[in-house]
Amino acid sequence: MWLQQEIYLPEVPRGFHLITDDVASALTRLSDCHIGTLHLQLMHTSASLTLNENTDPDVRHDLDAFVRRLVPEDLPYFRHTLEGPDDMPAHVAASLMGTQLTLAVRDGRLALGTWQGLWLGEHRDHGGPRRLLATLNGCEER
Repeated sequence: MWLQQEIYLPEVPRGFHLITDDVASALTRLSDCHIGTLHLQLMHTSASLTLNENTDPDVRHDLDAFVRRLVPEDLPYFRHTLEGPDDMPAHVAASLMGTQLTLAVRDGRLALGTWQGLWLGEHRDHGGPRRLLATLNGCEER
């Protein structure tokens, strides 16, 4: 089985947003996949994807605080500033965090650890809606 589809995520504020349920519910054939992999590619350069703890809301805050401190907006040596002070820091954050994930699929579900969830890191103040390209590959037989 091969399936490739785009998943559309609405605009969210700057920060980290749990998207596990959005991704799983958008995949039309996930429940048909007995064993396989799901590759997610974020089709943007100023946001990121990460797999991290999904329970404690402090994780969301702490990830955002760390990224903002690691890549602040007021770095004087950035040249790419035409799109606003948050744009180049967003590109750096996306490169550091990554824009792709490959996940295992087992028995029609994402094979995540007990406390794991998929996070969208929105690194712009007004990044707009985001798109993921999801490629599901696996076996339907049980």
